[in-house]
Amino acid sequence: MTMPLRAGLLAPALLCAALGSAPARAQTTPGRAPDGATPSLFAPSTQSPARPPEQGGSTAPQAGTGRLFLSANYGGTSNNVVSGVRWRVYQQNAENGLHALVAESTDLAPAFTLPDGDYVVHAAYGLAAAMRRVTINSNNINEKIALNAGALRISGLLGDAPLQPTRLKIDVYVPERTGQPEKLVAANVKPGDMVRLPEGSYRIVSTYLDTNVSPSAAPTISGLPPNATNSVINAEVRIEAGKLTEATVRHRASNITLKLVNSNGGEALANTSFTVLTPGGDVIREMIGAFPRLVLAEGEYFVIARRDGKTHQMTFKVPSNSDREVEVMANGSGG
Repeated sequence: MTMPLRAGLLAPALLCAALGSAPARAQTTPGRAPDGATPSLFAPSTQSPARPPEQGGSTAPQAGTGRLFLSANYGGTSNNVVSGVRWRVYQQNAENGLHALVAESTDLAPAFTLPDGDYVVHAAYGLAAAMRRVTINSNNINEKIALNAGALRISGLLGDAPLQPTRLKIDVYVPERTGQPEKLVAANVKPGDMVRLPEGSYRIVSTYLDTNVSPSAAPTISGLPPNATNSVINAEVRIEAGKLTEATVRHRASNITLKLVNSNGGEALANTSFTVLTPGGDVIREMIGAFPRLVLAEGEYFVIARRDGKTHQMTFKVPSNSDREVEVMANGSGG
């Protein structure tokens, strides 16, 4: 269901992303499509926007009506027609604070026959938008709207190996500016999806997920799902008008299996409670079992194992993309 346009949204302005700055940690390639893929930022070259008929032609509008021909390009710097735009036409005069929707289309270059009057054209391109006022007076109008927008496509790697899309949670933010908080603009983006955005700077937050954690478990990282690991990548990207920016986030983490044993290579002792912490003492995860598994980012950690009223502890290192077992010795380290 399409809602009417509220009167407060009538300002004919382009919705632009706020600019910000953050350390760059992603590989980006503006304007390049992946091998074998064609970005749909531009329409096929064989298509062109509709043109109003010449005066005196057989398709001239009837008295009291006019024809509105629409198309979009990128920032007025290119003649390429933008595909993927959703067009809506509203009455300019509001009733009860709302502007009635009179026509809409997702065509490349739609043409509308409208009664004489004043209208607002709204062009939505993903999270970017632009508006234009037009007046129909038994005539033909050809409107080309400039969109300062591009697109972002994200892929994920674990080391040098591609990551399954289900193992990543990707969110896109407008970075914090002076006096303005950071704003989430695209949540749960899937790797390979194309996100259309206004031109500007953005921050990507990519979280590597652990498949071994029950969805009903309590979250270990505030604001993230229960199976979120501590492998979180922050990266800044710049979206340019008319370009597809490809960003690759590279996670460095491994699957770790914990065991409490009496000797090297010994059998794991059941009913053991494990707590994994950072060197600074921040708890990463608490687990119970003979050999629980978890995903940890590359780095150094501290583990505490508790069983039968005794506590055993040790430090260990996690390499990148190299799964391993961590054995905590039960003899001689209890207390």
